[in-house]
Amino acid sequence: MKKIVFLAAALAAFPMLANAKSIAFPSDAPVASVTIPDSWKPQETETGIDSSSPDSAIYFSLDVATGDNVDKVIDDAVNFLAKNGVKVDASTRKDDDSNEVNGMKLSLLNWQGTDSDGEVNITLGLLSPAPNKLLILTYWGSKENQDKHKQEVLDIVGSIAPAK
Repeated sequence: MKKIVFLAAALAAFPMLANAKSIAFPSDAPVASVTIPDSWKPQETETGIDSSSPDSAIYFSLDVATGDNVDKVIDDAVNFLAKNGVKVDASTRKDDDSNEVNGMKLSLLNWQGTDSDGEVNITLGLLSPAPNKLLILTYWGSKENQDKHKQEVLDIVGSIAPAK
């Protein structure tokens, strides 16, 4: 996995995401940026950025938190998943702290679960783009359809960078 994330980060340095938009967020005081294909309809939210693949097989978001509100932001992400019918199988949790994206350590919590369409993979990730700033990555993807979006997801994750 470490090699895949590194490769994605290296590839993200090139304009590989055709028809994609690099978004610095939050717009009033950016702490990070990410490049997301226009077809995923990225939009700024109250706490970050969210998007979905055109076929709705993948949901991806990044939310900004501080040391003071990280628990609330994580709770909000978990509640969002539950509100959207995602049921997490807690017994499938796997942690992975071996990744890095653009100089930021990426810690991942992975689960399997279900939603109204069937089996899904769920990931929450943590990155720190600046002192006392965290990015909470939320990924929810259809097991049946996520493979066709694998490269796009790797490119999106590889494009996450601290704001300049």
